[in-house]
Amino acid sequence: MKKTHLLGIALVVASATVSAQSDRNVRVVNEGGIRDAWTLAPGQKLAAPGYPAAYVQRGDNVCLAVGYRVQPDGSTSDFTTLHAWTSSAGGVEPEVGYYDAFGQAAVAALSEWKFTPKQGVGKPQPVDTVATITFMSQKSAMDSQTLRSHCAVKDLADAIERAREKVSEEKSMNHKALERKMVDQSRSERVRTPR
Repeated sequence: MKKTHLLGIALVVASATVSAQSDRNVRVVNEGGIRDAWTLAPGQKLAAPGYPAAYVQRGDNVCLAVGYRVQPDGSTSDFTTLHAWTSSAGGVEPEVGYYDAFGQAAVAALSEWKFTPKQGVGKPQPVDTVATITFMSQKSAMDSQTLRSHCAVKDLADAIERAREKVSEEKSMNHKALERKMVDQSRSERVRTPR
C-alpha cells in the first residue's frame, strides 16, 4: 500500500476521533427539553411519519426513540434509533429490515422539522435530544401513552453515547475491511504486473 493511502486513512481516523470528542460538548436534553432555547420555525408543523406500506398488513403498533441533533441553524441531523418496540415481538425485530423501514419513515419526518432560537437566546448552540415516534395499527390501535412508554429512554446521554460507540465500532470494522481490501488489491496488482 502506498504511503499516501496510509496517510489518508490516518487522517480519516483522526478526524473521526476529533468529531466524537467535540460531540461530547453538545448539551443533551430529554424529550421536550429544547423548549428553553428553541421553538418551531414560523409556519412549521412537526411532520409525522406514515406507516410503512410493507408492514400495514401485519397490524403492529410500533414505537421508536430516535435521537437527533438540533443544529445552530435550526435544522435536525444525526438521527439514530436508540430504542425500538413492536406489539408483535417486544424489542425483538420480527424480521430483517422491519425496524429499518419504521426508522426510515421516522427520519424522513424528523428531517423536515425546523426550529428557530427563542427571543433572548444568544448564539444558538447545537443540542442533542430524542423524539418518541409511534406508528399505530389501523387493526388494533393501543393507547398512545402506553405505546410511548415502551420506548422511554431513561438516561438519554448514556443511550446516545452507546449509540455513538456502536457506530464508531461499525465504522472501525468497515475501515479495517476496506484497508484489507486495498492491501489485497495491491498484492494482486503486483502479482499480475510483470517486472
